[in-house]
Amino acid sequence: MSSSFDLPDVDRFSAGTVGPPGARVFYLQAAAGGQVVTLRLEKAQVAALAGYLAEVLADLPTPAPEEIPEEVELVEPVVAEWVVGQLGVAFDDARDRLVIRADEVAGDGADPEGEPDASEGASARFALTRPQVAAFVVHAASLVVAGRPPCPLCRRPLDPEGHVCAKTNGHKQR
Repeated sequence: MSSSFDLPDVDRFSAGTVGPPGARVFYLQAAAGGQVVTLRLEKAQVAALAGYLAEVLADLPTPAPEEIPEEVELVEPVVAEWVVGQLGVAFDDARDRLVIRADEVAGDGADPEGEPDASEGASARFALTRPQVAAFVVHAASLVVAGRPPCPLCRRPLDPEGHVCAKTNGHKQR
């Protein structure tokens, strides 16, 4: 069973990638004290989380200005604890923190003998300051757009070897 994590006072929060465009693996990473938690997730999850957090920040009343963290790179070594299946966001008004909850990808519901699997997946909870969230939003957005350019017709990523575009019914390779 995977480990769960609860970091109520995060020192550092970021997303990052390992690998070349087209074969990148995306990670979410939080650090508190000496503990570093790295989780693997999909590019679409990073994009959706950054977009949603940007909207939440825009809807919150403007606080006193704080310095936005500049350290946004992943802490090495990058070793994922588990793969994220679901993400959630909440606002802790009492602490003025945005709380990110990540849940591990659920199994198929059965053990090797076919019996139902009663174990639950792991979860991680990270409480972030507004400046940490702002830094994450900017950095995550830059990660997402730094990938392969999209096809002008179908908007799917172009591969360096070529791309069979669905909009041309596969007749023209771009």
